[in-house]
Amino acid sequence: MDQPANSPAPPGADPAAAPADPSADRTPDRTAALAKEAAELRDRLLRTLAEMENLRRRTDREMADTRQYAVASFARDLLAVADNMERALKTLSADFRDQADSVVKSHIEGVELTERELIKVMEKHGIKRFDPHGQKFDPNLHQAMMQVPDPSVPDGTVVQVMAPGYMIGERVLRPALVGVAKGGPKAGATPANENTPTAQA
Repeated sequence: MDQPANSPAPPGADPAAAPADPSADRTPDRTAALAKEAAELRDRLLRTLAEMENLRRRTDREMADTRQYAVASFARDLLAVADNMERALKTLSADFRDQADSVVKSHIEGVELTERELIKVMEKHGIKRFDPHGQKFDPNLHQAMMQVPDPSVPDGTVVQVMAPGYMIGERVLRPALVGVAKGGPKAGATPANENTPTAQA
């Protein structure tokens, strides 16, 4: 005769051998899976935040560069005006200036004032003029137009400047057009930032 379903366990039966609740075995696995998923989501969130910050910084840098260098093309065209004004003033000898009448002197002063104002406006927009006379030749900043035999200064020293150079921010707008000494002592005997060549003995 069959035993009822709710009858007590037969004598000597092991209670631990009874089937356990299936959900009890899945709880640790579920917790571990949720913890892993949370860690992955946190990692993805941190990566996304880092990428957004990098994008923001890059965008800010590009906008700053655009603001600073947007006038480069226009400024390069203005250099011809500055060069012509400088050449015009250099053609006037000291004797001519001394002997000129008041009207001519007024015109000369007006041109000089205009040149100074032009340079000031360019500097206001980050454009700076540089004259490398007496410095060591730097191909990143200077363009050699000729070599000048001059043993009184170190080889590779800029001894003549045909046209000054211009920078816009950290970039070269136009290299200085220079003549470079040839035949002197090894470069390095004179500091590279010295502004005047060594006097001839």
